[in-house]
Amino acid sequence: MHAGKRWMIVLIVLMITGCGQQSIISEEGTVERLRHGQNVDITFWHTYSDEETRILEDLIIPSFEKDNPLIHVVPIRQANNAELKYTLISKASANRAPDVVRMDIAWVPEFSQSGLLLPLSDYSDFGDVTKLLQSNTGSAGYYEGHHYSLPVNMNTKAAIFSKALLEKAGLDVPPSTFEEVIELAREHRFKIGMGGMESWSSLPYVYALGGRMTNDTYSAATGYLNGAATIKAVEELVSLYNDKLIDRTVIKGGADNWEGVKTGNILMTDEGPWFYSVFQGGELERAVRSTIAVPFPAAYGPSSVLGGEDLVILRGSENPIQAWEFMKWMIRKDTQVAMSQTGLIPTNLEAKEMKANRESFIHPYAVALDQTFLRPPVKAWSRIDEIYAVYMAKIFQGELSVEDGLTQAAGKIDQLLIQ
Repeated sequence: MHAGKRWMIVLIVLMITGCGQQSIISEEGTVERLRHGQNVDITFWHTYSDEETRILEDLIIPSFEKDNPLIHVVPIRQANNAELKYTLISKASANRAPDVVRMDIAWVPEFSQSGLLLPLSDYSDFGDVTKLLQSNTGSAGYYEGHHYSLPVNMNTKAAIFSKALLEKAGLDVPPSTFEEVIELAREHRFKIGMGGMESWSSLPYVYALGGRMTNDTYSAATGYLNGAATIKAVEELVSLYNDKLIDRTVIKGGADNWEGVKTGNILMTDEGPWFYSVFQGGELERAVRSTIAVPFPAAYGPSSVLGGEDLVILRGSENPIQAWEFMKWMIRKDTQVAMSQTGLIPTNLEAKEMKANRESFIHPYAVALDQTFLRPPVKAWSRIDEIYAVYMAKIFQGELSVEDGLTQAAGKIDQLLIQ
């Protein structure tokens, strides 16, 4: 290479890295490969299901590679568990990470705030790309003026009611507030299928009764998790538990609430769209025929917890520019419509509108996504969730009063929120 050109490349790299963050173009070699049009392999770690993986490998990746013949995508399926998270942290810390990762949004804050992700908002077309997406999906990836993730699919939980028990109570549609759900359960001795103590399982019930975990800026739990409204909400849930209207197994993760609702043994539970999407044929027809899904009651503000997966580029990616091209492909309308065949809810607004017609089981989830709350997007979220679940279990088991348990939990969570 001519010396003048080489120094020009070095100058560009230095200018990009001068702000103190790892640059998207982090190596001169990356620039050279782009300039000379060499073939590049990018690794894509994901946790898609069997059917999702089939669509990814048979349809989406081939179409991307046809349109981008110099980029070859190597998909690697992983189990979605804590071991995966710690493996990714280790690889990113050692600058030996895969190029693209599909990551649970609850993990994104920990990775971005630990300096393990590359900022995507440094790309010049980031703003144009994210205009295509639902507005409330990118919050988890925002930190100190930069965006570190690209939402690829989203989910939330709907309240799923037994048609048989509603009809037994003389109702054609579910109650509109959670207080009314509780009244119905007490009057007829119907069970409510809360699925566990951790935040994903219990917070929608707490929020539906007016409680909160933190303030709006996620900087304090004291005064909110142990505030009067949350104490009242948890006392109501504990009362249902003591009256055996919430199954005693909730402490250890709950009973088979899916089957309970479908067979008319549980009035309602809350679950994501996979309650329906995992079934096919007659089993899917049975699930749809025997239940009514509606957005989680939101009398006190958003009470549906936001979930989903984001695409990220970890520190140490050898091909961040090519990775970005693939990430953009994954949020195209046609790509997202293809993946939505498996029940994944698109983040692309046009794709979401196409899939969320009123006849689809996706519809109540699409509506609920406009009234969701985000679990605190903070670095220590995993430990916060553990503390919350431990103290909720102690409260339900009668080891601590509701006020004492929530106050102790709030104090411990406060210490983690300020880290």
